[in-house]
Amino acid sequence: MKKIFFILLLISAATFAQGNYSVDTSYTVKSTYNKLIKKYPFITVAQSNSNTAITEVREVIYQEHKERALHLDAFFFNKQRKNPAIIMIHGGGWRSGNKNQMQEMAREIASKGYSCFAIEYRLSLEAKYPEGIYDVKNAIKFIKDNAKRFNVDPDKIAILGCSSGGQMATLIGTTNENLDFEDKSFKSKSSSKVQAIIDVDGVLAFKHPESSEGEMASFWLGGTYDEKPENWKKASALNHTSKGTPPILFINSSFPRFHAGRDDMIAILNRYKIYSEVKTIENSPHSFWFFEPWFTETIAYTTQFLDKIFK
Repeated sequence: MKKIFFILLLISAATFAQGNYSVDTSYTVKSTYNKLIKKYPFITVAQSNSNTAITEVREVIYQEHKERALHLDAFFFNKQRKNPAIIMIHGGGWRSGNKNQMQEMAREIASKGYSCFAIEYRLSLEAKYPEGIYDVKNAIKFIKDNAKRFNVDPDKIAILGCSSGGQMATLIGTTNENLDFEDKSFKSKSSSKVQAIIDVDGVLAFKHPESSEGEMASFWLGGTYDEKPENWKKASALNHTSKGTPPILFINSSFPRFHAGRDDMIAILNRYKIYSEVKTIENSPHSFWFFEPWFTETIAYTTQFLDKIFK
C-alpha cells in the first residue's frame, strides 16, 4: 500500500521525469481556470464541435532524436484537396504546456477550410534555445514534404502561437530562410518558410521598456541578459523584422507586457508596406484563448485574417 501511495505521489508532482527528460506539468487549462475563475466567474472552458468534415491524425512522428521522437497532431478539412495550413505552437513559458492545449482551436479553425497542426517541441527543461525553434521549423518542413497526406497547399502556410508560443511564432516567421535558425541535420526537400504570422499575446522583444521577462526567459535562453545578451537579442523577433517579414496578426489581452515590442515592429512593417492587424480583447486575462467568451472571438479574428491573406 505504501508503495502504491509513493507511486501516485510521484505521478502527481508538478515536474516529473519522462524517459530521459523532465516535463513540467504546471501550466494546464485546468490550473489556469482555477486561477481565473474568481475574477472571471462567467468563463467556461472552450470546446470545439465535432465535425465529419474534419479528419484527425494524432501522434504523427515528424522527427526522431536520439533520445526520443517528436510528434504533431493534424486536424484538416477533408472537403478540399489543398488547404492553407496553420502551424500551432502552445504556450507555457517555454517550459510547460503541451500540444493538446491547441486541439480545440485547431478543430475550430480547420472547420473553416484549413489544415491545422499542433506541434510538440522540446521545452526548456529538456533543451535550451534555439532547439525548440529548430523543432518547429523541422515540423513545417515535414508537413510540406507530406502535403498531399494532410490536404495542404505548401505555398500557403501560417504560423500561430500563444504566449511563449506567440514569441516563437513571430521569431520563426521573421527568420524565414535565415540559415542561422535552421537545423542543418534535418533532411528535407522543403523550406520552413511561412506566409503569415498570428501572435496571440507573445512578446516581440525580450529586452525592451515594455518587457518584464525574467526567470522563465532566462532559463530558456541559457542565462540572464547580462550573462547571455546575444541570445536575448537574437531571440527577439523585433530584431529580425524586415521587408521579408510576412503579414502578421496580433491578438492581445489588455496587458502591455505580453506584446512588448509590438508597436515598434508595426512601425517597421508600415515602412515596408507589410500588412498587419491588431486585435485587443478588452478586459481579458492572459491565456484568454482557453476560455469562452474569448475563444470564439479569437477564432473569428484568426479566420478573418487568414481568409484575407490566403483566400
